[in-house]
Amino acid sequence: MATVEVVVANGLGSADTKTVFKETYSKLKEEMLDDPAFEFTDESLQWIDRMLDYNVLGGKCNRGLSVIDSYRILKGVDVLSKEETFLACTLGWCIEWLQAYFLVLDDIMDNSQTRRGQPCWFRVPQVGLIAVNDGIILRNHISRILQRHFKGKPYYVDVIDLFNEVEFKTASGQMLDLITTHEGEKDLTKYNLTVRRHIVQYKTAYYSFYLPVACALLLAGENLDNFGDVKNILVEMGTYFQVQDDYLDCFGDPKFIGKIGTDIEDYKCSWLVVQALERADEKQKSILFESYGKSDPACVAKVKDLYKELKLEEVFQAYERESYNKLIADIEAQPSKAVQSVLKSFLHKIYKRDK
Repeated sequence: MATVEVVVANGLGSADTKTVFKETYSKLKEEMLDDPAFEFTDESLQWIDRMLDYNVLGGKCNRGLSVIDSYRILKGVDVLSKEETFLACTLGWCIEWLQAYFLVLDDIMDNSQTRRGQPCWFRVPQVGLIAVNDGIILRNHISRILQRHFKGKPYYVDVIDLFNEVEFKTASGQMLDLITTHEGEKDLTKYNLTVRRHIVQYKTAYYSFYLPVACALLLAGENLDNFGDVKNILVEMGTYFQVQDDYLDCFGDPKFIGKIGTDIEDYKCSWLVVQALERADEKQKSILFESYGKSDPACVAKVKDLYKELKLEEVFQAYERESYNKLIADIEAQPSKAVQSVLKSFLHKIYKRDK
């Protein structure tokens, strides 16, 4: 960890953030491999080492890096101290660990093929359903990281409660998603904007958007009860983000976005299918009812053709503009300029993204 000591000796500026963040991962992983609570064999050490790198790394780390950026903005400084930097990086990695945990299990439940441009972990030879236990291990690592580095901090219990609350919301959103798309009970009449909104809010928005900012607020000594409006804005932002995701799943380039979209085959309650159901005439609806949720490439093509016929690409572009304008208005209504800056930094990272 000599690199980290040199980089953060006089504090951390934004230019160094990614470098120090990556080095912090190495330290946290080393601690997991040296955890005295379990007597690791050489084989199990190699497994955990490989499993962590395969699943925790490989993403853009936007959630984790956002903790550091948000904390710096809230503090009103360009440079964080060495301890502040390490704690912010550590909470950021806890979110990345949580993301890895969710994705490992989500890919199994969705029977997905690829993730981040490589085979899903459970599809790696000799892994299979061992991945279920790996997911559990990933979640338990979070508790151990928090205990090791935050026990004794005045906000320790609040951080534990925050992660537990967000995990519960996310798992509940996943449950709603799964039972809505349950195999053998396929019924497009159950799909509407209200159901989809609930799925998105709970499955994605809380852990992807609210959690990083909430972590930064706790680090800054704030009481989360005083930031209900901020939570609502971030959840709205997460909803907008998921609409983008649904759009890219269908219209994005798999080589560019890092995965092959399967929302149509998986019978997902996607923003696109909900919009199609609202706009389709009876003949077009019959195409949806006959083709949606089938893995046959011809059926998938029929659904995509229908989306184009209904001009859903234009509908999405209009939605994107309207969402952005509303979010900006809500953000600028916040009394704290620092909080406004945090929220705008989040929005500008995702607006008109293409992957």
